[in-house]
Amino acid sequence: MIYVNIVLGRKQEIFMIVLEYKCKGKPNQYKAIDEAIRTTQFIRNKAIRYWMDNSRELKIDRFALNKYSTTLRNQFPFVANLNSMAVQSAAERGWTAISRFYDNCKKKISGKKGYPKFQKDCRSVEYKTSGWKLHPTKRQITFTDKNAPP
Repeated sequence: MIYVNIVLGRKQEIFMIVLEYKCKGKPNQYKAIDEAIRTTQFIRNKAIRYWMDNSRELKIDRFALNKYSTTLRNQFPFVANLNSMAVQSAAERGWTAISRFYDNCKKKISGKKGYPKFQKDCRSVEYKTSGWKLHPTKRQITFTDKNAPP
């Protein structure tokens, strides 16, 4: 079973419509979704590795990780198959882990600060506004990136 959350609306608006589905798919559809999830995990882990390997003078931030995700798209063909917004959201997930670590250091929390770890069991991929299309009946979703099954 695959659970799909679809959020319709804008952040500036007060309301948001959330549609939740339990999807049943064919084996090739599950395979395509698993490939997208593995690619998301790869991008997040590469973003954290990029932050770890570079010196503090470079000041790797969210924007640098987004640029690095573009480099990954050019370097690895399986990353290029994933929708560009999904690639950027995976890099942003890496930055979220890094910024949480920085915030904990600034707050001087006692004990461990939550140094960013590599993700071993990623369970989701985030398509924001592109990469998917909802059927007018709202009973079928079509993924439009190159990972999508035929």
